[in-house]
Amino acid sequence: MIKKLLIIIACILLLSSCSNGVDKGKLNKVGMLVPETINDQVWGTKGYKGLLNIQNNFDVDVYYKEGIENASAIEHAVSEFKQKNVNLIFGHGVEYADTFNKIAKKYPTIHFVSFNGDATQKNTTSLRFEGHAMGFFGGMTAAHMSTTKKIGIIATHSWQPEIKGFVEGAKYEDPNITVLLKYTDNWDDGQKAVELLDKLLDEEVDVVYPAGDGFNVPVIEKIKEKGLYAIGYVSDQSDLGKNTVLTSTIQQASKLYDIVAKKYAEGTLQSGNLSFDFQDGVIEMGKFSPRVDEKFQRKMKRFVKKYKETGELPK
Repeated sequence: MIKKLLIIIACILLLSSCSNGVDKGKLNKVGMLVPETINDQVWGTKGYKGLLNIQNNFDVDVYYKEGIENASAIEHAVSEFKQKNVNLIFGHGVEYADTFNKIAKKYPTIHFVSFNGDATQKNTTSLRFEGHAMGFFGGMTAAHMSTTKKIGIIATHSWQPEIKGFVEGAKYEDPNITVLLKYTDNWDDGQKAVELLDKLLDEEVDVVYPAGDGFNVPVIEKIKEKGLYAIGYVSDQSDLGKNTVLTSTIQQASKLYDIVAKKYAEGTLQSGNLSFDFQDGVIEMGKFSPRVDEKFQRKMKRFVKKYKETGELPK
């Protein structure tokens, strides 16, 4: 009887250990730095959800610090994480890449991960969402739904790949469409973004793509007041108004965190610059508004499916 009981207990322990998910391997503790806040409901919140995913899936301690915007603050935060035996640090933005490169040799037991930068050290990695295709599909939708034949982009920087993709997609759907571009030069300048929106509206733009995670919500709210259309950015923003947000170009940062943590745990995380797209399950299109006709929705789903399978956009 005792022998049977011991066997049952051993089986329960084995099953419970398997239910924790992925083996944490090399992963010890994980830290995250964000330039603003984890409560912005867009980019920062997605990073925080990614951190919580790692905590849950790998059963490791995680830490985060908000408002870390300059080199001095970054170095101080990294030093504190080091004392806690953190060995994987995410800098949730492009502003961390240069400082991570500079201090990486000082912390050889830590792997530093940032976004959209240039990782140059053996223990630094920069992640990039390949935004061209998502922009292409967003542009197609905007052009299809425009009645004035004028659509606009409010972006942060001209290098964002989704901007070129948006223009190409719009021109594919309607060669006669006019695409107007405005730039804030700051991811979080909501006031400037709304001012640029006013300029676009003065030029009879009726669909706008606010491609900046820190300002897209106030821009979409004002678009809703005007009874016009928007393409959501980073998150599925249909909850801001299903009759306003035609669709969204979604970047699943939380899923990407999990992918990177798994690679690090397995010892396969590469240094340098890594890119991720629809095929990796971290970029997708959001729900369509009921304002978008079913025929066009079906066409878009076919195009997205083909892109996932072949990497080819419509020509």
